[in-house]
Amino acid sequence: MKKILLLSIALTAAASVYAAPREEKNISYYNGTDPYAIERCKLDVSVPDNATDTPLVVWFHGGGLTGGGKEIPKRLRDAGYVVVAPNYRLIPRVPVDSCINDAARAVAWAFDNAVRLGSSPRKIFVAGHSAGGYLTAMIGLEKKWLAKYGVDADSIAALVPYSGQMITHFAHRDLQHIPALKATVDQYAPLYHVRPDAPPFILITGDPENELYGRYEENLYMWRMMKLTGHPYTRIYRLDGYDHGAMAEPAHHILRDQIKRIAPTR
Repeated sequence: MKKILLLSIALTAAASVYAAPREEKNISYYNGTDPYAIERCKLDVSVPDNATDTPLVVWFHGGGLTGGGKEIPKRLRDAGYVVVAPNYRLIPRVPVDSCINDAARAVAWAFDNAVRLGSSPRKIFVAGHSAGGYLTAMIGLEKKWLAKYGVDADSIAALVPYSGQMITHFAHRDLQHIPALKATVDQYAPLYHVRPDAPPFILITGDPENELYGRYEENLYMWRMMKLTGHPYTRIYRLDGYDHGAMAEPAHHILRDQIKRIAPTR
């Protein structure tokens, strides 16, 4: 009985030490007058207890640029990171430029608020699944989007797109009546912006046979082109057995491993 009582006291003490992350909801990162932007340009934040110089992950949701909503992945929250999860405006109510611009504005907000949140501008990682992976790659490779908000894209610690479109996004092509299986590469394609001086670039996809429309092969080509251009830190990971939607959960492990390598916590 005494041992059981001591164990109970120890567990109670451990529970009292652990503090759930602090959350801030529906913070606006837009200061204009457009009603749709006011509605969509909001973000949620999760901040671990006693965060100091803690890695920060900006996490963009998926949904084909036409749907979806902000979320804080449990595996990132529980890893002790600061997590910033934005919404952004969606096609067809806005063109793809607005989606990318909102993503850049949200990342700039993270840079401006990193210290307040217990992180550092040196430890900001940008990641996202599917459409979120596309936005991650676009704002990290084409520097003009973040430069508009006074941020150098090369200040990002790493870009980690999960199964992101590397050619021109299909939702944008659909507005132009271009079929999903007709690939195009233009200014709205991450492939158009390969460069050797980009931040570390970690590509993750699901099983080639279960992914969307050759998504693995798009990412593999992107990996090869980044390597050929001389980029020193491009990696690609293929999660066999996982389809486009299911690959996100195991991909979090890869992101966490890369964060440990690039920006280890004290």
